[in-house]
Amino acid sequence: MSHGITTVAGITVLSADPLFLSIVALHVPLGLLAATAGAIAMLSPKRPGRHPLAGTCYFWSILGVFVTATALSLVRWAEDYPLFVLGTLSFLAASAGRAARQRRIRSWATLHVIGMGTSYVLLLTAFYVDNGRQLPLWRELPTWVYWTLPTAAGAPLMLWALLNHPVVRGSNR
Repeated sequence: MSHGITTVAGITVLSADPLFLSIVALHVPLGLLAATAGAIAMLSPKRPGRHPLAGTCYFWSILGVFVTATALSLVRWAEDYPLFVLGTLSFLAASAGRAARQRRIRSWATLHVIGMGTSYVLLLTAFYVDNGRQLPLWRELPTWVYWTLPTAAGAPLMLWALLNHPVVRGSNR
């Protein structure tokens, strides 16, 4: 640690404050859990079992990511307010997607896919915006790529699901 900078597992953390580092120590595993649970939910058959279990895990871990991201942003607001915005939007999108599924409103599956998919894209965007310049291969890319690549990859996948998935087509009746 020097000059308020710490390196953890090869990643530079721009604070040496013990409270900040404690929050980071919660935030990172919650983010990894959210990314893993979200991928499992997306790739699992849409029926009782793995999909709703992973989706529930995703939702609660996104809540944890949102809470810890909020705390981290407050400590370094000038540098991190864009991450707060991304975290807030990610949690709101997940909440909307979850509510659509739980309430089974008309077109619930469409709203669920859009909400959860958007939440996942925003989670990845926040990760790359915050860490891309430190990652192998990613560090060679211009900053605008960190902001756009998750959407460029995620939007066509969501569109495919909206147009082709039988659960989505069945809920639009």
